[in-house]
Amino acid sequence: MIDWLLDPFSDPILRRAALEVILLGVTGGLLGCWIIFYELSYGAESLAHSLFPGLVAAALLGIPILVGGAAGIVVGALAVALAGRVPSIGRDNAVAVVVTTLFGAGALLALSQDAPPGLGGLLFGDVLGVSDTDLLLAGGLALVVVVALRLLHVRLLVVGFDRSTARSLGASPAVADAALLVLLAAAILVAVQGLGNLLVVSVLVGPAATARLLADRMGAMMAWAVGLAVVAGLGGLLFSYHASTAVGASIALTTVALWVIAWTVRAARAVAWPTRRLLASEGS
Repeated sequence: MIDWLLDPFSDPILRRAALEVILLGVTGGLLGCWIIFYELSYGAESLAHSLFPGLVAAALLGIPILVGGAAGIVVGALAVALAGRVPSIGRDNAVAVVVTTLFGAGALLALSQDAPPGLGGLLFGDVLGVSDTDLLLAGGLALVVVVALRLLHVRLLVVGFDRSTARSLGASPAVADAALLVLLAAAILVAVQGLGNLLVVSVLVGPAATARLLADRMGAMMAWAVGLAVVAGLGGLLFSYHASTAVGASIALTTVALWVIAWTVRAARAVAWPTRRLLASEGS
């Protein structure tokens, strides 16, 4: 059993991939709890999909993917803001229309005759191909997220619990929202290179959603989310190695499996708890 767990990581490529998913797990676990708390899951998915044409354009032009992704997010945010100002559309519909349009535009660019091979990695990621620059970016992102969330912790809690009275307590809802969106955009830009455009949201939402089933306080929830994100990342790597499956999809599948297990355990406890109380009352 020990050999089954450790042998894959004797390969330097898998060791680098493991370090990448650990760093992204720390980032996704911490930031994901606030995404869940602020109900930004749809926004996270929208940001991830809206940057796709920027990623493809960067690959076609031969410029850094990070630059193209950043431009894609800016264009997507501006398009959503403009579309949301049309009264007959509505904000949610505007987001859906813009994201679908941008993702479709990225797909058309990826299918063009001039598109270089390997653009599928932009959709599903390539954790096994991480470079030193990717690791540095992931490490820097983890550090920034940890420091920023520590400094913003009280303000984020105040705004999240009651926006109407947050200003009287010295916390601005606009600042809290903007800070979260900036951190979310940065996390997506960095993580998309390893996990891909379609799967990046799994590491940002999945572990935090599972942790919410296991903890009621934000501190405990964040600890659970980081641990679950790391376990899902390493578990996905092991599953991919032994089953010869795609790494990004294996990590996403492991994340979902952990949520199913946590939900099942919680549901079983909810059913068993009244029974135990009834038996205890009858015994007394």
